[in-house]
Amino acid sequence: MFQKILIANRGEIAVRIIRACRDLGIISVAVYSEADKEALHAQIADEAVCIGPANPRDSYLNMQNLISAAVACGAQAIHPGFGFLSENAAFAQLAIDNGIAFIGPKPQTIHLLGDKSEAKRTAIAAGVPVALGSDGAVADFAEAQDWAERIGYPVMLKASAGGGGKGIRVARNPDELKNAYDTASSEAQANFGDGRLYIERYVENPRHIEVQIMGDTQGNVVHLFERECSIQRRHQKLIEEAPSSFLDPVTRDKICSAARNLAKEVGYINAGTVEFLVDNQKNFFFCEMNTRIQVEHPVTEQVTGVDLVCEQIRVAAGEPLSFTQDDLTLRGHAIECRINAEDPARDFAPCPGRINAMHLPGGPGVRMDTAAYQGYMIPPFYDSMIGKLIVSGENRTQAIARMRRALAETLFDGITTSADFQLHLLSSDAFISGNFHTNSIANGDFDR
Repeated sequence: MFQKILIANRGEIAVRIIRACRDLGIISVAVYSEADKEALHAQIADEAVCIGPANPRDSYLNMQNLISAAVACGAQAIHPGFGFLSENAAFAQLAIDNGIAFIGPKPQTIHLLGDKSEAKRTAIAAGVPVALGSDGAVADFAEAQDWAERIGYPVMLKASAGGGGKGIRVARNPDELKNAYDTASSEAQANFGDGRLYIERYVENPRHIEVQIMGDTQGNVVHLFERECSIQRRHQKLIEEAPSSFLDPVTRDKICSAARNLAKEVGYINAGTVEFLVDNQKNFFFCEMNTRIQVEHPVTEQVTGVDLVCEQIRVAAGEPLSFTQDDLTLRGHAIECRINAEDPARDFAPCPGRINAMHLPGGPGVRMDTAAYQGYMIPPFYDSMIGKLIVSGENRTQAIARMRRALAETLFDGITTSADFQLHLLSSDAFISGNFHTNSIANGDFDR
């Protein structure tokens, strides 16, 4: 087992990994930018190293600074968390080249599955259903036009080199295609340094279902069931559940088996997530694969009893999975709400600032993963998510009641958060009935 791990991230995921290190008796090393000197992860880690200015390109995205910090402190491994360099094959390879284990898949696997076009080809080879679309990234707008005519409108343009809801646009007719292409390509270039796009048939009002998988170096691959991630705003997830109330047992088995087969096809190691779009007839289509731990991983932990971050570390150290597929069962229901420092009344504008006072919820079945604390100044340079509120119950009805209770107890003074908006969603007939899809917020389904 590793003696020391450097955490190449910030915020609540860095705090989450530090806690996993403590549970395993491993020394944790935090990295922080000049803007994050007072951040919680920098304060509670066993060691902390400043890696550059506030701009992420000069700090959390600076590969050389991160590797230098890991070498200097004697870390045997790097955990990238999610976002930043977590799906960057070059960073994973650079760590390995410097004798440092990368807590994630092999670099070649990240490259294969991180490129969404290549991932689609791999899914086809594994027998996983995919939506009709281009064979890979389109060369230019003219080729995008050709594909759109071939597969029929509406179409979705998606960044080939990234995920997380960035670089995605829908065109419902030829007149909308050029603007969608230019906007998606520019956004992809800005976020991933790669403006290439692929195009596929758009599934109207789908469910977004993802399956957690885990593999080890001994060749064992398992799935840990699915998560319901359909409540989104502009392709950004807001609420996640496990399991999905939409899937029946037969469909659940099919979609989870498909995800596991894809992971087996590439000899997947460590944690990953296979994402699917599911239509109203419960036909499912491969969307993408994220080669990292997900923001919403806690709901899977709550319903399976598996500590996914600790399991990541064990697997990266060469240990076999601590469970088999037959050991895994679904227990109860879990819901996660992302708590963001943003103002829903101002089109969800980010709200950085000082937290003058705060009260976090508690009680049976409530978990709060956060890096916020009273007096903390939220910087304006990074993602607005300041925490994740997770609840679990014996069934979905109890989990909803607990989340509503927990959201009502979540108080921040000095900043505006999305907690009240989340409570509005949880209290709607559409959510309670489970009758929603990825466009429900935009369609106003939760306001009726």
